[in-house]
Amino acid sequence: MTLTKHYGPGKLGLSFELFPPKTEAGEEAMYRHVDQLVEFKPDFITCTYGAGGSTRDKTLGIVEQVKRRYDLPVASHLTCVGSTVDQLRAYLTEAAGRGIDYIVALRGDPPRGETIFQAVAGGLRYANELVELIRGEFADFGIAVAGYPETHQEAPSPEIDLANLKRKVDAGADVVVTQLFYDNDDFFRFRDRCDEAGIHVPLVPGILPVTSLSQIQRITSMCAARLPETFVTELGQRDDEDWQFQVGIDFATKQVQALIDAEVPGIHFYVLNKSQATSAVLKAVQRPE
Repeated sequence: MTLTKHYGPGKLGLSFELFPPKTEAGEEAMYRHVDQLVEFKPDFITCTYGAGGSTRDKTLGIVEQVKRRYDLPVASHLTCVGSTVDQLRAYLTEAAGRGIDYIVALRGDPPRGETIFQAVAGGLRYANELVELIRGEFADFGIAVAGYPETHQEAPSPEIDLANLKRKVDAGADVVVTQLFYDNDDFFRFRDRCDEAGIHVPLVPGILPVTSLSQIQRITSMCAARLPETFVTELGQRDDEDWQFQVGIDFATKQVQALIDAEVPGIHFYVLNKSQATSAVLKAVQRPE
């Protein structure tokens, strides 16, 4: 099933990303928030998993339950980390059996405590190899891959990073979803460079509304995303949760509206298993009917 059906002229594809909660109470809370998010009629919902595949089984359980509860297409993340090709095949076979619609195909970050990605014996080294596996042997899955407006932190150069992305698209990816970013000019330059490189699948901005200065500084330090200085200054004017939440929502609303006005094909929200911030932004922006 192709992902591209969710994107097209006059339409704004909308998707949300969850992660597996660690406790039963956390899972119950997550579903309460998903109850709120589905009111905005998302096209699909994705779920990531823990480092090194530590929550893969739970990820499948969550997306299967989301599909059953809300009658929505769902996507499971899948990385090359710590898995042989046979283990990846087994996961994909189980995902297909559970009715999962799409796969977000990623190389994955090195396991905690390691700085360099190393494929296991009999495993895959790059995300384009994972895309090739899925497209060649599990053709019914739609496939999304990651793109990096500010360049992947391990890439030697923006040019090499873009070449890596093109390999993933040429291998059969349907859609590119970007890493979070906070300067739309970075995305627009990235979009232009993708077009020049012959990458013509939907390029979907990934958005994480800021709700806490300390939290977003921690997150961006891990993925090498840049926070505008003026935004950081405004967030830091008060050590107050409500203040920082509102500043973050105002910023995200302007960011998302500018992206919509620039006719992006969709928006992918990293919701962090909560609904308040994303709901506030979606209530404030004007989306295509």
